[in-house]
Amino acid sequence: MTVERHDVVVAGAGLPGLATAAALARAGLAVALADRAPLACAPTDAPAWDPRVYAISPGSAAFLQRIGAWQHLPLERIAPVESMSIAGDHGGALAFTAYDLGERALAWIVEERALRAALVKAAHAAGVAVRAPAAFDALCWSAHDATITLADGPSLAAALVVGADGLNSWVRRAAGMVVAPRSYAQTALVATLECDDAHHGCARQWFKVDGGVLAWLPLPGRRISIVWSAPDALADELRALAPEAFAARVAAAGDGALGRLRLDGPIGAFPLQYLRLPTSVAHRLALVGDAAHGVHPLAGQGVNLGLGDAEALAAVIAERGPVADPGAPVLLTRYARRRAEPVMAMQGVTDGLARLFASPAPWLRLLRNAGLSAVDRLPLVKRVLAQPALR
Repeated sequence: MTVERHDVVVAGAGLPGLATAAALARAGLAVALADRAPLACAPTDAPAWDPRVYAISPGSAAFLQRIGAWQHLPLERIAPVESMSIAGDHGGALAFTAYDLGERALAWIVEERALRAALVKAAHAAGVAVRAPAAFDALCWSAHDATITLADGPSLAAALVVGADGLNSWVRRAAGMVVAPRSYAQTALVATLECDDAHHGCARQWFKVDGGVLAWLPLPGRRISIVWSAPDALADELRALAPEAFAARVAAAGDGALGRLRLDGPIGAFPLQYLRLPTSVAHRLALVGDAAHGVHPLAGQGVNLGLGDAEALAAVIAERGPVADPGAPVLLTRYARRRAEPVMAMQGVTDGLARLFASPAPWLRLLRNAGLSAVDRLPLVKRVLAQPALR
């Protein structure tokens, strides 16, 4: 059996995995990236818009620039979020503006395929060795390294394995970290729509009386991307509608804020799940992205948490000083500690809000909407609340 030796093996080529591989390689490590699927990218100049987009925070954008990915994004297909309007389910309201927070934008809306293509280029430019497509067969450890055996190809041995293979992580299970995600009993529907009225760079979000959350995200021109986190039964009903009827339902659910809407492309769907682990590290193993945590998308912070994991892990290893071993327990402990607070805080906010707005209790409805409006009247509180999401 052929064994390839590297400093780090990243298992999983999603966005956090690609970012981790590129960042570690730029820090001078020999990095291999393995994934079950080919590392192919869809054209970024396709006429149709990708229904799946991400709200990239200013902090994440700065990290992507440092690893050489942001420079490869097509600027004409990126939209800044200059303001945000949040509506409760009983009259509550909260608004943010980039100007008030001293930012150029609250976030940047980027298509998934464009960000993936940029990160693939960054990984190749950094010298990452790609092993894909390659099915994972086994994962074993010794005192000094970890080895992933591929079903069709060489084994990959390294001082550190990074699990970046998603919410239902094979790497996590192979390490004995058996924690089942908890379902929200909701499905997120994603789609691109054209709108009659200009959105002026405003992202809008509505908490619905059925416990769902509807978000409209600005795209270039008179287009928006929507994420409707709907109860499963409603999601099934919406997906079965004709395009015109679906667009009309989205417009009505958003109080007709942008006039008539028209569906522009397919509707995507994915189930929503929550995952919290006791730790994100084990012997010669670090988890990043959805392999390490699952969050509700109501704050749009899932991908930013994953990019934050990549940035923190690369920084800890780059700053290791006399510790030559990138998989040393002291480094993994530093990484886990560095990420514990921001991940726990974001999970607490998103899960707490999802549960709070899912309750039908009348007194809770009054309280949560009053709370939204109270925060809106306190600029300093708004600034404090916004900083973790921005950075």
